[in-house]
Amino acid sequence: MTTGQRTYGETALLTPANMMTAFRLLVAPVFIYLIVVHRISWWTTVVGFLAAASDYFDGIVARRHGTTRSGAFLDPLADKVLVLGALYALILARPHGLTSFLAPAVIITVREVWMSFYRSRAARRGISIPASKLAKWKTFVQDWAIALCVIPVTAHYPMIGEVTIWVAAAMTIYTGWQYYVDGRRLGNRAR
Repeated sequence: MTTGQRTYGETALLTPANMMTAFRLLVAPVFIYLIVVHRISWWTTVVGFLAAASDYFDGIVARRHGTTRSGAFLDPLADKVLVLGALYALILARPHGLTSFLAPAVIITVREVWMSFYRSRAARRGISIPASKLAKWKTFVQDWAIALCVIPVTAHYPMIGEVTIWVAAAMTIYTGWQYYVDGRRLGNRAR
């Protein structure tokens, strides 16, 4: 659904929204590198903020100009690369390992792999499972959990990031269940 006039067709590849998503994919390795090497720094914070901002704005632009199939694939891929890469980089970068992030990182990884498999299987049957508002909030909370671990003002209080990542993990489980239920309902309607 679009809020404006459709500028690009569903099969368009080179759209402004996709360019912002491509930017996020390109900046993700830089962000991950900065976490591993410098973790707590303003440079890491700025690069992470730019990546998160591109996620926010590509959604606005896509709704304004029309969503595309390539964007529907690339946007969640960029989110996964950025969030999972950053979580595992935080685990590596912590002096004693951010072991409290390991379980949430595994939970989030398993859910994302399962969700990719589930959505692609549904798509082969002609079923599209749209992203829910809560799933978008889940990504927002994941981004903030990571940010709280690299922003110099908050990074020295690890409990803040740890609590936030556990909230994100709980949201991840719930939204995964929500997608499953929605997919089953849509599949039953399609029969």
